[in-house]
Amino acid sequence: MAEQGRDASEARSEAQPSEGPAAGALPAAGPQGPEERGVHNPRIVDLIRLDGAADEVELLMLEARPWGSDPRQLAQLEAKFNSYLGYVQTGALARDYPQYAGKTVRFRLECASPPAGEVAAMLAAMRDFSGREGIGFSVAATA
Repeated sequence: MAEQGRDASEARSEAQPSEGPAAGALPAAGPQGPEERGVHNPRIVDLIRLDGAADEVELLMLEARPWGSDPRQLAQLEAKFNSYLGYVQTGALARDYPQYAGKTVRFRLECASPPAGEVAAMLAAMRDFSGREGIGFSVAATA
């Protein structure tokens, strides 16, 4: 199952079947139209999908920009991470998707380039923190 553009505080559309990360995904409908996905927008969960093999719910964060391309990027990443934590910890994910209630949750950051330096340090801290909360965390560079 995949869901694109989930508002971090309330549901906006239904999950769709998925063959891959973005197949069948629908954009969120905001007052002005679809919300833009990405780390820079903490108001939505970029993509939600079920990893059937691992029986885990995966919440994806998408970062298409190269690391260091925006001086606000690390603050935006932190805001996005905190938004995802809130979405899971308040029970909003389970309310929006009752079929996912009780399943293990994993955050996955898909980024344009491999993280290094302070970005890598921040991601390690996020991985440690989410792990203590019972939430997995992984990073995949697409380039």
